[in-house]
Amino acid sequence: MTGRITFWFDFASTYSYLSVMRIGGLAAARGISVSWKPFLLGPVFAAQGWNTSPFNLFPAKGRYMWRDLERICAARGLSFCRPDSFPQNGLLAARLALAAAEEDRIAAFTQAVFQAQFGQGADIADERVLQGCLRVSGLAPGLVQRALDPAIKSALRAQTDEAIAMGIFGAPSFTSGAELFWGDDRLEQALDHAAAVTI
Repeated sequence: MTGRITFWFDFASTYSYLSVMRIGGLAAARGISVSWKPFLLGPVFAAQGWNTSPFNLFPAKGRYMWRDLERICAARGLSFCRPDSFPQNGLLAARLALAAAEEDRIAAFTQAVFQAQFGQGADIADERVLQGCLRVSGLAPGLVQRALDPAIKSALRAQTDEAIAMGIFGAPSFTSGAELFWGDDRLEQALDHAAAVTI
């Protein structure tokens, strides 16, 4: 690999679904390694005085987002099913992703969770759904116990604090060196930047 990019995502983020499903292939084609970093948008929004997603706070923006997501998924051949509740509680999923990273399966697990949520409309706060995602991604159901370990909980808090300190305000976000790129539509630009940076 000739470059490195850090991929910041929240499991409740609709547009993160789009990036999760394509970043691996695009990065590999450019010889760029990806560091997958789940974090929580809740504290980020709270710092701005929001108690929910801006897509809920601004209904017109929310309606546009769902239609936009539907169009993009159709164009990319991704399944799409709007979940009943939004945003969903992705806390356990984020902790499980960190546990999956210890077994070098974070990408596969993350893709499985996003496909369950936005591809099938499943509730990712349901542990049974996450157990299914573990199986699909080749991980043991017992990983849930590891995800409840205080060390994993602390790691997720630290990662969220790191995202805030870096000025990240939404997901998906990508960092390459000191540069921040926000949104699925900036993924290629972020990868181009990472490819030009010597590591």
